[in-house]
Amino acid sequence: MGSGQVTSTSGLFDFQGKHVTVAGLGVSGVPAAKALHARGAVVTVVNDGDDARAREQAAELEALGITVRLGDGSTLPEGTELVVTAPGWQPGKPLFRAAEQAGVPVWGDVELAWRLRGPDAAPWLAVTGTNGKTTTVQMLASILKAAGLRTAAVGNIGVSLLDAVLGEEEYDVLAVELSSYQLHWAPSLRAHSAAVLNLAPDHLDWHGSMEAYARDKGRIYEGNKVACVYNVADPATEDLVREADVEEGCRAIGFTLGAPGPSQLGVVDGILVDRAFVENRQKNAQELAEVSDVHPPAPHNIANALAAAALARAFGVPAGAVRDGLRAFRPDAHRIAYVADLDGVAYVDDSKATNTHAAEASLAAYESIVWIAGGLAKGATFDELVATSAKRLRGAVLIGADRALIRDALARHAPEVPVVDLDRTDTGAMLQAVAEAKRLARPGDTVLLAPACASMDMFTNYNQRGDAFAAAVRELGA
Repeated sequence: MGSGQVTSTSGLFDFQGKHVTVAGLGVSGVPAAKALHARGAVVTVVNDGDDARAREQAAELEALGITVRLGDGSTLPEGTELVVTAPGWQPGKPLFRAAEQAGVPVWGDVELAWRLRGPDAAPWLAVTGTNGKTTTVQMLASILKAAGLRTAAVGNIGVSLLDAVLGEEEYDVLAVELSSYQLHWAPSLRAHSAAVLNLAPDHLDWHGSMEAYARDKGRIYEGNKVACVYNVADPATEDLVREADVEEGCRAIGFTLGAPGPSQLGVVDGILVDRAFVENRQKNAQELAEVSDVHPPAPHNIANALAAAALARAFGVPAGAVRDGLRAFRPDAHRIAYVADLDGVAYVDDSKATNTHAAEASLAAYESIVWIAGGLAKGATFDELVATSAKRLRGAVLIGADRALIRDALARHAPEVPVVDLDRTDTGAMLQAVAEAKRLARPGDTVLLAPACASMDMFTNYNQRGDAFAAAVRELGA
């Protein structure tokens, strides 16, 4: 891919009169179509769906003079010079094959935002990884704000990148969350500094293989200027740094839950310390914050804090702002969120744990657990997760369409753990699941909703699933 026939003037791309096809409506397609139309492009939007929401969005765009084709996202409109796609559209779709055969470039919404940046645009500090992206970016934004910088958490979270780039508000730096989907379609992105938090099998149905998934994640390092931040405990992330083509002088910076070596951030005696962005890092270290400044201080969340701190320090943020930013940060709902304590048992909502890697991190935060799990597996397997976590399990309650995969893994690797298999996928199943978990739990245990699966078989999204869990806990405690 590349810029194709779309040319540049004064550092900005000239879309005047260019025929651009936008693939997909929704949260990225609609603003992309509007931005392109406002710059004089001849825009056609194609969309697979033809439901009420799509028709409503189509009417809004058609009122501006934008052509919309509903129910046909496979055919490349004649004369197309550029395709801008929503990040979720799979690379193997006929539309993209047709574009490739015609020599038409394909950009994602991130690529479009990158190309539309002005010459004095704010640099990007970018974060990706299988899990922890949103929390890390929010921590980073909190740290940057504590340093007095104008910033926002953008990308796959909060403010859209197009809005941030094209809006009237001026920023000093942006904290950018990027998914593997977005990175796949962002060939010319060049961040100031970037982090890959971890790599575990996820979205393999979209990428086709673990190798392709990792390759798309690794795109975030391409052209980095100051720092490529990697996870010492996950060697695959360091491998991606080695493979990246970066600017001269860009450094590899590791983060670890252990004592850091030179060019690393880590933990010593309950203190987050920096041995990367200090003078004489062979001998010196800078205290940044205490572990107790991180909320919650679960191991994987401390890792998120270290990654955020590394990116902030790469941007020149002082140590005091790291501490103040972490103290001020509170995670979003449904991310290891304490709900209540009933009869000496803690109930914790981590509905955001939608894959095995996230669930493993969640399970590692507690000693004795009654685990509520299940949903849509998205092609995942559960043997490694169960084998790793078996010693922590008091019991398990399984819900959702693919619960049998978890049940079978439990039978193989934790046969002594009592399992309740709820043969129902209605939303009311959560109340029964929590009641069964309450029956299995003992004082000192944690009933943990960490499904390791997507939610759409039973719920609209993980938020609704977490809300159902919290409501069930409150009902049982009433």
